[in-house]
Amino acid sequence: MEEIKEKLSFAIVVILGIGIMCIAYYILCVKSYVYYTQIDNNQIKSIASSDEMKFEYTLICYNRNGKEKEIQFKTSRELREDAFLELEVFNLFGVHSWKEVSFEELPQKVQEKY
Repeated sequence: MEEIKEKLSFAIVVILGIGIMCIAYYILCVKSYVYYTQIDNNQIKSIASSDEMKFEYTLICYNRNGKEKEIQFKTSRELREDAFLELEVFNLFGVHSWKEVSFEELPQKVQEKY
């Protein structure tokens, strides 16, 4: 009977560990967040890079609820001044992709910030 309890306890610990790892993987690597920003070319710096990314922006960004966050991301070229961007951001990897959007496409709470 004692041996069954030990095996059951071990199985429960293993299952909980796997569950926690799956949740952590999802939060850090799979779940993405959308932020919005406006390009300010005063906030760009040239970087020495072995890949095609030659510039780095550090900009104030907002989620759809208007919550502010400073985000850094790299680009291969200088972006259009005052353009609005939608950024797809992963917790672990940072900005995965971006696309230019119009002011009208911004969520209402973000439009209020601009």
